[in-house]
Amino acid sequence: MGNSSSDFIPLNVAVLTVSDRHSVDSDSSGSYLHEALTEAGHQVLDRAIVPDNRYRIRAVVSSWIASRDVQVVLINGGTGFNDKNCTPEAIGPLFDREVEGFGELFRMISWEDIATSTVQSRALAGIANGTLIFAVPGSTGACQLAWERIIQPQLDARTRPCHFVSHLKKP
Repeated sequence: MGNSSSDFIPLNVAVLTVSDRHSVDSDSSGSYLHEALTEAGHQVLDRAIVPDNRYRIRAVVSSWIASRDVQVVLINGGTGFNDKNCTPEAIGPLFDREVEGFGELFRMISWEDIATSTVQSRALAGIANGTLIFAVPGSTGACQLAWERIIQPQLDARTRPCHFVSHLKKP
C-alpha cells in the first residue's frame, strides 16, 4: 500500500456522546475527544449527541458501521452502573468481535485514580464491519485516560508489536 511501518495513517473517526443533559456547547468530553483526535492527525467525520436510549445509540452507531468512510467510533457516556446507562447493551450486539482486553485494561488503569469504583465501569470495545468501536465513561478525565493510555497508541500504525489500523476497512 506504500505505507511503511514508520508512516502515520490518518483515520476517519466519529464521536458519539451519550447524555440526557448535554448539548454540543456543554459536551466537554466530546469536545476533548474531537480535539485529541484532530491533534493526533485523524479526521473527525461526524459527531453526535444522543440520550441514554439503547435504540437511538444503536441507530447512530449502526449507520457509522454501515458507512464506507467511518473507520473508528469513539463513544463517551452511558457505561456506568446507573439504571439509565445502556451503552454496553446498545452496542454489544452490533460487534462482530469484542475487544475484551480494552475493558480490562481500562479498569486496571482506572484503579490508580478511582480505586474500587472501577468495578462499576463497563467500558468496552469491539469491531463490526471493519469499524473499531470504543465506549468509555462520560467524564472528561476518563476520556483522557482512555485516549492517552490505550486508544491513541492503538490507532497509530507505528505502534509495535501491534495496533488496530490494519484491521479497519479502507475508505
